[in-house]
Amino acid sequence: MEHGRFHHYHPFYFKLIIPRQVDVWLPSDTGLDIRPGTGNRYPVIYMHDGQNLFDPKTSFLPGVDWGMADTAHRLIREKRIPPVIIVGIWSAIARGREYGPAKAVNDYTSPAERKKYLRDFGKPVSDDYLRAIVNELKPVIDQTFPTRTDAAGTFVMGSSFGGLISLYALCEHPEIFGGAACLSTHWPAANGATIPYLADNLPDPKTHRIYFDYGTKTLDAQYEPYQVRADEVMRKGGFQEGVNWVTRQFPGEEHSERAWRKRVHIPVEFLLS
Repeated sequence: MEHGRFHHYHPFYFKLIIPRQVDVWLPSDTGLDIRPGTGNRYPVIYMHDGQNLFDPKTSFLPGVDWGMADTAHRLIREKRIPPVIIVGIWSAIARGREYGPAKAVNDYTSPAERKKYLRDFGKPVSDDYLRAIVNELKPVIDQTFPTRTDAAGTFVMGSSFGGLISLYALCEHPEIFGGAACLSTHWPAANGATIPYLADNLPDPKTHRIYFDYGTKTLDAQYEPYQVRADEVMRKGGFQEGVNWVTRQFPGEEHSERAWRKRVHIPVEFLLS
């Protein structure tokens, strides 16, 4: 059974990026009044690959979505998190271009690595993608729904390339996002260029939190050496594991919606705790 209620933009007409569907989940059956004008304000999680979050019929993995509505409802009912609004932004055909961290690709790769990335994914347009979220989508969400508008109440989350763009969003717009959850982060893109970029652009550990995880099967089997390097960057940058930063390994888990569905409650609870 799916809980809460939805507001769907079919599509949301962005100017900086191509229009696409945006789904907004509201925890309307938690017994709390979320109507605008009541004075109640709730944190927001912006999530990438929105077609995978709520509906198994639209998910990349046929028949399996992330179960975000049921997960958030359960965590709210159990008082493990406050009521939260979830914004699912559908990905476009140019997913690799929109989710690939542009500054990492452009400034932290060798010419050969950059050439290979451009051949495989195309020129990154992630800066425009993030500006579209920050300057076009977020103001509409904040005007329409009873959101908290501060960084401490605004988060970003995704998996694989969606993990990369979530981390990039936090580093590029730390005044907007107070935390990022990066599941099965696809570090190998551009030969791990996001790691040295991260070292130079970490947000303030006093006001931000970051979650990483990875499995050990299928594509996730490649990630551990990169994650070890990223974890060292986190330590040197002043983040404390278990406080404002978490890295989790999930032995035996694959790179799929099926795996992320099983553990998504962990990053949600970490961001909102």
